[in-house]
Amino acid sequence: MSDGLEDVVAAHTVLSEVDGAAGRLVMRGHSLDELAGHTSFEEMAALMLDGFVPDLPAMKDLPAALGAARQELFETVVRKAVIPVTLGPVEMIRAMTALIPDGEDAGTVLRLLAAPAVFTAASLRLRQGLAPVAPDASLSQAADTLRMLTGKAPTKQQAAALDTYLVTVADHGLNASTFASRVVASTRAGLVSAVLAGIGALKGPLHGGAPGPVIEMLDAIGAPTNARAWLETALDRGDRLMGFGHRIYRVRDPRADALKGAIRRLGADSGRLALAEAVEQAALAILRERKPNRTLETNVEFYTALLLEALGFTPDSFTCVFALGRTTGWLAHAKEQIAGGRLIRPQSVYVGPQPRQAA
Repeated sequence: MSDGLEDVVAAHTVLSEVDGAAGRLVMRGHSLDELAGHTSFEEMAALMLDGFVPDLPAMKDLPAALGAARQELFETVVRKAVIPVTLGPVEMIRAMTALIPDGEDAGTVLRLLAAPAVFTAASLRLRQGLAPVAPDASLSQAADTLRMLTGKAPTKQQAAALDTYLVTVADHGLNASTFASRVVASTRAGLVSAVLAGIGALKGPLHGGAPGPVIEMLDAIGAPTNARAWLETALDRGDRLMGFGHRIYRVRDPRADALKGAIRRLGADSGRLALAEAVEQAALAILRERKPNRTLETNVEFYTALLLEALGFTPDSFTCVFALGRTTGWLAHAKEQIAGGRLIRPQSVYVGPQPRQAA
């Protein structure tokens, strides 16, 4: 037995490998360096789902099919659903996703790939008292997401930056949300149910719900010269420094560098990036001094926050954008689990009291 299933192998997969010791991420036979900044959301979806959804449109037709799925969801869900705007963005996209009919076919796959783009943009606009913007099926998923969010066409650099993020977080081994998706898929409940399980797990602050607090930390620090004192005080209070440390990686998270490169290519606020770099350097130095026996390096959350902020997403919506990228992985893992046909049903060890025996 291993608490938290640490080091327990629960699946054989062709989808991704996380080498925590080397700081290496491989997805469908390609290193992260090969994919991030060179691959679109649509190309990544085609790569991950290859062989699992035989009737999925070919790559040349996939962007148009996803565009049509976005339009369908806008008409059938966003225009008709009555979702309280008092809910947080993650709760809103979860509620909207639950309205998609369950299934395991290519149409369901397309709707689920498109759903976070449409629902994230719509939920943020509704919460601001603005009307949702209808999708443009002629645009890429990344470009249309930003257009539906802001109401204006994004630059090529902005769309490319979002593509880089979505590809970077598409899959990452048997993380909590992916495992949850595979468990539900193994029951043959349907792909919508599997993705809803993934969203529920991703929402937790120990998983995908953490990037938002990085922005709060940067705002509170304010200037590079304040970084060390602020971080020291936070650690003295027993706070955890968001954006540092990872369950698997024992070296720097390779996704952090991929996203930092995307921020530089985007040409975002140089002062904001300088602040982040100063905070990162101070945090790493302090963590090495205070916790010399632990390896706590920069993780994906740190530069995720900076990139998504630069693209116009609010901190409380960062997890929704994470879901937009990770749904690709959830669906591929769900399909892989279904193909194996095995119901996931581990054993537990009972440590409670035994019934009293009659005398």
